Amino acid sequence: MEESETRNYIGESEKFLDFLNRLSQAAKVDRSVLVIGERGSGKEIAASRLHYLSTRWQNPLVTVNCAALPQALIESELFGYEAGAFTGAQKLRKGRFEEAEGGTIFLDEIGLIPLEVQEKILRIVEYGTYERVGSSKTHEANVRIIGATNCNLPQMCNEGKFKQDLLDRLSFEVIFVPPLRERGDDILLLADFFAAKMAIECHLTYTPFFGPKATDMLYQYGWPGNVRELKNVVERAVYRSSSPEIDELQIDPFINPYSTEQSKTEAEPQRSGIDGSLAIQSVSPNESAEKQSSLEAILSSYPLTDMGEIKEKVEVIMLNRALNESNGSQRAAGMLMGLTYDQIRGLVRKHSDEISI
Repeated sequence: MEESETRNYIGESEKFLDFLNRLSQAAKVDRSVLVIGERGSGKEIAASRLHYLSTRWQNPLVTVNCAALPQALIESELFGYEAGAFTGAQKLRKGRFEEAEGGTIFLDEIGLIPLEVQEKILRIVEYGTYERVGSSKTHEANVRIIGATNCNLPQMCNEGKFKQDLLDRLSFEVIFVPPLRERGDDILLLADFFAAKMAIECHLTYTPFFGPKATDMLYQYGWPGNVRELKNVVERAVYRSSSPEIDELQIDPFINPYSTEQSKTEAEPQRSGIDGSLAIQSVSPNESAEKQSSLEAILSSYPLTDMGEIKEKVEVIMLNRALNESNGSQRAAGMLMGLTYDQIRGLVRKHSDEISI
């Protein structure tokens, strides 16, 4: 990963800025770091930033995706092997630790490394030495280790799947990447950024922007795939749009428009929540008229001068109801009330003393 790519790590939310500050502090100390985060949240970019802000920035940054390597090959990939070490090993090969000499090695999905290989990594961390596969000759290693995972490593230690000694050595600093759903207005900031880049790629003569409907979708969706998923959704919307204003987002590209279930969904309009479990059903004209008549009957007993007070009471009642139905989730409550995330947060702050949940 090039140093310039770390500049795309953008955001202005308090949680994201605090995260960047922790990265900057940890980069200056030449110790191992663990980066914990959900898929698509930017763990690799965090590792790159740790390297380029460190004193090792002029030396190699070597990335190893442990999830992409067969377990039988991880040891030889990391430490190299001698000619004749096994069938097919016709000549000496350097390992990733040797390639990263003087720099940083980034072990992505470190929780998937087999226990016997963890033992050899522990030796590097403790003594700075290792042997190639098929050799008893000791080599010295001057490498900083950055590990990343979305696994619960302490729990894996309790289950005997990860070495506690290694976890103790690697966890000089543990940095958690904030998920996109916790970054507030960074969602729209990133969406605008990805939209502008896609517009250039598509040779568009205008800068796309998101309309009210699309903006609400950006804030209300939970983004389980985080920044990577947001980038895909935005880029898909930009290349499909025939005008500067984007007001439609396809979150799930695998929805089959010709399936029976899809036809049934279109006949019964819904608005999906963060996890797809919440929905607002369409209301028939008769039901709507009955509700309006009942509401008018209730309000007719209040003097017109009480409008401000009634509005405040209605806000509190509806807010409490939405929060209770969404188990305290402000995002889900906002979706139920048809409000953006910023709007629901404003209501919660406004009526904080009267919220019952």
